[in-house]
Amino acid sequence: MSRKTKTPERPREDADQVPDRLTLACKAERITLEALATEGDAPAIPRFTMLAYTGEPMLVEGWRFPVVVDLEGLSIPSQRRPVRFGHSMYAGVGHTERIAVEAGRLIAEGVVSRETAAAKEVVASGKRGFPWQASIGAQVAQAEFVRGGKSVTVNGRTFEGPLYVARRTVLGEISFVDLGADGGTAATIAAQQQENDVMDDNTETQVTQTEEGKPTSTPEPTRAGQTDGNGKEAAPSVNPVTEVRAQALAESKRIAAIRRICGSKFPQIEEQAIAEGWTEEKTELEKLRASRPKAPAVHVSSDAMSGQVLEAACMLTGKVTKIEDLYDEKTLDAAARRFRGGIGFQELLLEAARANGYTGWNFRDSREVLRCAFGQSLQAGFSTIDIGGILSNVANKFLLEGFFSVERTWRNITAVRNVSDFKTVTSYRLVGKDQYEKVAPGGELKHGTLGEQSYTNKAETYGLILSIDRRDIINDDLGAITTVPRKLGRGSGLKINDVFWSIFMNNAAFFSAGNNNYLTGADTALGIDGLTKAEVAFLNQVDPDGKPIGIMPAVILVPTALSAMGTMLFKSVEIRDTTASTKYPIANPHAGKFRVEVSRYLSNAQYTGNSEKAWYLLADPTDLPVTEVAFLNGQESPTIETADADFAVLGIQMRGYHDFGVNLQEPRGGVKSKGEA
Repeated sequence: MSRKTKTPERPREDADQVPDRLTLACKAERITLEALATEGDAPAIPRFTMLAYTGEPMLVEGWRFPVVVDLEGLSIPSQRRPVRFGHSMYAGVGHTERIAVEAGRLIAEGVVSRETAAAKEVVASGKRGFPWQASIGAQVAQAEFVRGGKSVTVNGRTFEGPLYVARRTVLGEISFVDLGADGGTAATIAAQQQENDVMDDNTETQVTQTEEGKPTSTPEPTRAGQTDGNGKEAAPSVNPVTEVRAQALAESKRIAAIRRICGSKFPQIEEQAIAEGWTEEKTELEKLRASRPKAPAVHVSSDAMSGQVLEAACMLTGKVTKIEDLYDEKTLDAAARRFRGGIGFQELLLEAARANGYTGWNFRDSREVLRCAFGQSLQAGFSTIDIGGILSNVANKFLLEGFFSVERTWRNITAVRNVSDFKTVTSYRLVGKDQYEKVAPGGELKHGTLGEQSYTNKAETYGLILSIDRRDIINDDLGAITTVPRKLGRGSGLKINDVFWSIFMNNAAFFSAGNNNYLTGADTALGIDGLTKAEVAFLNQVDPDGKPIGIMPAVILVPTALSAMGTMLFKSVEIRDTTASTKYPIANPHAGKFRVEVSRYLSNAQYTGNSEKAWYLLADPTDLPVTEVAFLNGQESPTIETADADFAVLGIQMRGYHDFGVNLQEPRGGVKSKGEA
């Protein structure tokens, strides 16, 4: 079914661009062809009855999730709707006479009223038992997206998300198709061509009754060579029933000959030959043409375009490094040959729009180009390119560049946790009564406890929307889809830094004398003596039972002012102090012992607890973390999505969002040195 979604009514939490038009090609539960009684000897007109839609979810091309059409919201403009073959306006079959919603299903009845090759094919194939299916097209005025984990009741049944629900639709046309999308139904055809059995080819005269009640005879059809009452040769007449039968026989022989000629190797020629009424000679000629070997020196460029090629062209134009790791050689070669010198933004949108049915060759009607590019004017029969998906994939590469361009020291000093929702999660601390007990004779093990000490965390959502406006599109600026994603990625990286360091540095109650993890005094300045004092304090940490925790320090975290000293302590074998003649080279006992992490946030005046002299000695976060970052579903990088802008905005919108949470965890996992008295 085709549909047109009003963007303002679309739920904003919908993560996918909804096409504006859809075609539901569904197997009919019942498509029956039967004869319509007529007067005299005229041939019977076939009727049809079909189940056009079952009310179940359908996997439809161009839609990322199944689609359910709410039949309560289906508007039927009239009972007489056109019936076509394969949604082609040039292949009419007939019209409907009755359309109704019954028991949560869409039923259609009508007449094969067109005199076309398509109509003949439908009737002839139906008589031979071909399982025709139905496909309906309509416009959609309102739709909603049901997320995963949610449910919705439509057409008297309950469905689980993720899926789309087309709430308000207007029926357009119905088509006969040979393959549908609803695999849960069956199709049957009963072609009952009930002709006037009283008329027979061998009948010489048919006796009828006149108004006076006297029998009279109907003359037999005139044959060539016979004369009329005046002695003149009469024009030959033809029995209508015989003529219909002869035409049907000739059509059957033609179709059989076409299928014999094409075999299984030329299905497209067979389909076109049957639909357009080709003769055997023409079919044979087209088969020979298609069978000719292609000259190796001739290269014919195709207008067909795939989303992968368009993506690769954007990456080549944006000069992404190591692009060969993203696409295969064939795709890169096609992109380089098709778009020599790079692809422009308008060219990208035009390629997608034309693949989705746009017939123009320029960007003059920019609004219509955008509608077609995003699938909002999609017509049946067109191969779709998801421009929203292409832009999202391209933008995602540049989003990650922006995300990883900012400081990521936080990632090296924190534990990472995967959460499945936004609820508060609780974890028990790793220090406590967890020692093994001696097993008594008999092998009975004693029960341990998790202890009462625990810590919590919770993921939150952070996001931002940026737009590529009409000026960028008209200016043909492909850089817009590289600059905007980089900004979104950088914004996400800055936000996670802001949240992390705001929590980490506001630690007066966490690093305290009461927790035995806070050192003050002139001898706490970063150096051999200060680091030795911090190491001793760390190693003297005990569990609730007063026993050593058994964790070793691994990381020195310093502000930018102490970066050089931290590096010296890690790399230098000895450190010379020449402030007095009595001091000579001494060995550095901490060389190679603790890796150094530097953060510019530690001394930034915008954050509570900032200092140019304070530094930290921390355990490896995989052993005993002082902080933990929780990511929803383990997604550590932000997500970017692209869509056509709302009606009030001329352009394209990109939204980036990131789900994470930060919290302090185990005080025994680190020691803070004030670095001064």
